[in-house]
Amino acid sequence: MNELQTRIAAGLERAFAAHGFSAPNIEALRDAAQVSLRTLYKYYPSRNDMVLAALEFRHERYLEKIFSGLPAAPREALFEVIRRVGQWMESEASHGCLFHSAVAAAPENGALRHLLQRHKQEFAQRLAAAAKRPENEKELLLICEGLMQLWPLYRNEACESALQLAAALLADDGGGQPTAGRRDLHETVA
Repeated sequence: MNELQTRIAAGLERAFAAHGFSAPNIEALRDAAQVSLRTLYKYYPSRNDMVLAALEFRHERYLEKIFSGLPAAPREALFEVIRRVGQWMESEASHGCLFHSAVAAAPENGALRHLLQRHKQEFAQRLAAAAKRPENEKELLLICEGLMQLWPLYRNEACESALQLAAALLADDGGGQPTAGRRDLHETVA
């Protein structure tokens, strides 16, 4: 992306985050991007292109915010990522994950589904690497996804619960396998 495309994508991201994916009309998107309609369509010829550009911009911004300058110690890095996700939710995504919202608004859109998958996969891989727990990549993602999904209802309590779950996972000596208590719960539910 060149500088103008980045500026347009940033404005589109703000508009979609604030108003959702169906509410802003093209004039509102043009105003958010602070360009002429002609320039907007030159770089992003369809609404779908605008949504994808906004989400690509958000993807990069999110990963930079969450993973830059983490502590070297794996435990502290994991806890810091969870805290940063909570801070992100408070300041940037109080209604929930914008990527999930985009797919919910257009569930048949394969490009959006692919971007959601890539976003979550890259986040999970980077989180597992920071925590030095590649064997627990899915569990770590689940903890952070749970935090994001519960944020609109529970706010900081969701963050505290995610920190507790991460601590329990790190305390697990079984290489990521459920502890006896969690195994019993699973057997009870099944």
